[in-house]
Amino acid sequence: MSQVRPAWPRRDLVLANRTLSIRESGPAGEPAVFIHGLGGNATNWTDLMGELDEDLAGVALDLPGFGASPPPRDGDYRPIGHARAVADLIRSRFGVPVHVFGNSLGGAVAVQLAGLAPDLVRTMTLVSPAMPEFRPRRTTVQLPAISVPGVGTKLVYKYLELPPKQRVAASINICFADPSVIPVQRWREEEEAVIAWSRLPYAADALRSSTQGMLGGFFSRRSHPWSILKHSTAPLLCVYGREDQLVRSAAAFRMSNARPGARVVVLPGVGHVAQLERPTQVAQIWRDWRRGLAG
Repeated sequence: MSQVRPAWPRRDLVLANRTLSIRESGPAGEPAVFIHGLGGNATNWTDLMGELDEDLAGVALDLPGFGASPPPRDGDYRPIGHARAVADLIRSRFGVPVHVFGNSLGGAVAVQLAGLAPDLVRTMTLVSPAMPEFRPRRTTVQLPAISVPGVGTKLVYKYLELPPKQRVAASINICFADPSVIPVQRWREEEEAVIAWSRLPYAADALRSSTQGMLGGFFSRRSHPWSILKHSTAPLLCVYGREDQLVRSAAAFRMSNARPGARVVVLPGVGHVAQLERPTQVAQIWRDWRRGLAG
């Protein structure tokens, strides 16, 4: 990418039950909403939204408690709680079904949205979605400990006390297959975002509680993610990275079995955040898939 695109303008969207920080791309195209992963923010979608700005009128949000969005008033950091925030956003900003994109935790939120308000979901595009799996990876075995009240809070505070550059480097090293593809400007933007968010008094609780809520959702009988996907009728595109250290690319096989009509793609040489590593390729995959749906 020869020229680094600046982040889309940010504004606060004040709703009846919450305030959300959002970033919007161009007004042309079909409506779409972009949902970031655990500890992320709306700028995680800057480049993919740019690649698709002639196709989609995109809105990326900071989930409650992350980025510049204040914590949820009801304290619900579960994926279904975040899904309610996304539903409020869609109803207020668009009032019609939208294309929903979600990465990691954002993928889990998108799935819950499909179960909670299927009338708001036109299509779903999941990038390395956080779905239940039987064998935890070496890089994710610490998540249950983080979610434990008391113990988890101490671990999160210890993490937040690390220098921003160290935290950003650790995050990028685990999320990217090849960190060298990240422009220097993106590193700086992420460091600035980490510093700003870490200073907020609720940052530790948002991180711990969202982790706890995500893991708890894996065992829910009423809103189990695989059950929702199995019964959802929204067209589904899933993109996985072969070198993902957090979500096994083998999950693509389970996804294909759960939704036989889904388009499932595994990208070689890509990690956990394909929309950041390969925005042009992901955008093309989405366009080709969308044209196929249109017939």
